[in-house]
This record gives sequence, structure tokens and C-alpha cells, in this order.
Amino acid sequence: MSSMEELLASWKEKFRPHADGAQLPPHHTHCLACGPDNPHGHHLAVRRRGEEVHATHVFDERHVGAPGIAHGGAVATVFDDLFGFLLYLTGGPAVTRKLEVLYDSPVILGSTYDLAARITRTEGRKFFMEADMKQLGGSRVASASALFLSVEVTHFNQGMPR
Repeated sequence: MSSMEELLASWKEKFRPHADGAQLPPHHTHCLACGPDNPHGHHLAVRRRGEEVHATHVFDERHVGAPGIAHGGAVATVFDDLFGFLLYLTGGPAVTRKLEVLYDSPVILGSTYDLAARITRTEGRKFFMEADMKQLGGSRVASASALFLSVEVTHFNQGMPR
């Protein structure tokens, strides 16, 4: 079986119905945000809660921007990946068309944050999404909105080795 065939087979399994409360599988093992085998990644663990996806995350020294503060790009990466997990609820793949992140206060390294994302509406192949990042049991530190476009799985042939 080719790498693309293996990818397609594994993705079909991921885009199946997932029970409420279930931990969702990583997009792939080396994904920057959720891949368990990426030594530089965030190792994001995401669960379904109704029609939302949720995660708890701690940014560490690999994600530093200013001293003691997470890099804005690291925060954006986590939001983008969290939105990607919503696709497991839609039944098919999509790609990021637009991502906007609003930073309300610094995201402190070593602190625990709760994240939640939801699809707010769909129009044809467009998925409009929103997410929040809050201090554990506290106030919002960042929020994001995104537009994803559904694609055929063959879209990802472009990234496969030739």
C-alpha cells in the first residue's frame, strides 16, 4: 500500500462518528500541534463535547516568544489545529482559508489553558469557526475565528513525496 493509500485509509477512520467525550485521534503522528511523535510539537489532546472540541494545554519553553510568554505563532498554531479537529465532526477534510487571532493578554509559559472551538455556520463548502482560550478556571486570554474550505482528500496529494 502506498503512503497516500495509507493516509486515505487512516483518514476514513478519523472522519467517522466519535462519541461525546471521546479523545479524537491526531491528524497524523508528526503533526506540529497534535502529533505524538513530533518532538517540537504541542502534543495537543482534543476531546469532543457535543458539537464542540475542547483541549487543555500548557505552553512550554519550546513555544517561547518574549521571556516567559508563548510566541503568538505558537498560540495561532494551537488554534488552527483545534479548528482542524472540528472537521472530524463534519465528516470530511477541509483546509484553512483564513485565521484571525485576537490576543487579550499574554499567554504565560507553564500555565494551563482551556480551549474550546465550534462551527458557527456553514455555507456550501465553507465552515465558519470560533474558539476561545481561557486561563484554567479564569478569564479569556485569546480568541480566534477561522474560515475553512472543504476539499477532496486528493488535495493532499500535493504534499506527498514523489
